[in-house]
Amino acid sequence: MRNLSVCAAITALLLSAGTASAHHAFSREFDESKPVTLNGTVTKVQWAAPHVMTYIDVKDSAGKITNWKVEMGSPTALTKAGWTRDKLKVGEMVTLQGWQAKNGANFANAEELTMANGEKLSAASSYDSIKREGVATSGSKTPKPQSNEKGTTPKSSAPKY
Repeated sequence: MRNLSVCAAITALLLSAGTASAHHAFSREFDESKPVTLNGTVTKVQWAAPHVMTYIDVKDSAGKITNWKVEMGSPTALTKAGWTRDKLKVGEMVTLQGWQAKNGANFANAEELTMANGEKLSAASSYDSIKREGVATSGSKTPKPQSNEKGTTPKSSAPKY
């Protein structure tokens, strides 16, 4: 019985190693100083762990079409952000905002996706974890200061006497 438990544990460890090594930090692949906006037609969607991959054909100003591979968040993170497996369909026009790969390839990490009807969805980017840890944000998404309505003054945290 003990040997069976040890074998099961080793098997589980070996099977999870492939998935763990496929997941990576944003900074390993992508450059936060290279924001990109891609307008194009969805050609393929791979809804699988560790990241959902979307492929889109993007036409440049000369009319040349280039296929981009775009990494989005995990299926779980996208589901939490309001996505369903069939939300994005082949043939749809989309706009993606994100960051290009460090090596300059047609590979990007998406932060936000805008559907043809104007609906904006979070792409559950791995860049979001960098922002939560307090690392500087890229030029494409600058932090918005807390705004106060016009004509009001900020509330003071000092006690009133």
